[in-house]
Amino acid sequence: MPKEWILNQANMRWQLNRPRHVGHVAEEIRKCAPKSLEDWRKYYFNNVRTKEQLEEIGRKLYVKVTEVCRAEIEELTEEDCINFVLELVIDRTYDGYQSEIQTIYGQLQNILGVKIEPAPDEWDRLYNVDFFIKINDRYIGLQIKPAGFAYIPQIINEYQFQKETHKKFTEKYGGKVFYIISVKTDKGKAIHNTEVINEISEEIKRLKGLSPLGQ
Repeated sequence: MPKEWILNQANMRWQLNRPRHVGHVAEEIRKCAPKSLEDWRKYYFNNVRTKEQLEEIGRKLYVKVTEVCRAEIEELTEEDCINFVLELVIDRTYDGYQSEIQTIYGQLQNILGVKIEPAPDEWDRLYNVDFFIKINDRYIGLQIKPAGFAYIPQIINEYQFQKETHKKFTEKYGGKVFYIISVKTDKGKAIHNTEVINEISEEIKRLKGLSPLGQ
């Protein structure tokens, strides 16, 4: 297993399994529709690459592993390893956190000034809810749909089919479910239907003004 891991990492690093080296194997095997491994082997060597060509790729891989990788490993110092662990745990974790804040729900959280949490898997399955906002003992549901501008009409149509599940959520948890369309821009992700922000804000105010459930 360790040997296979090393070979796999080196193979991906130098892209020796790319179509320019081994052909479009996914397409070719569909053309072949083999009944057995031997059928595929014969088809490949006759129509895609020869066995000698694959063996040459294997020799290239051997050189990369035994010469390049070995030289790089020998250059590693204890300080390199320490710095790698520190950067991985501290710097990259912080970068990931900042990236998360820039996502749609992070933007909403900052704008609305409330905590937005990931919904349980059950809510995703039953109610089509991705995130929620808890207001006292009630919940607001959020469903975020990432899409390009060309797919927005399709998403709006899809929303019509999900109204029933959102209605069930409201009946059980008290708050409405809001549909948020996320689009990519030059600066990252943005909310396409920005009017939803005011709608969510109004729902938060409404729920805050209600008496606790059971009273």
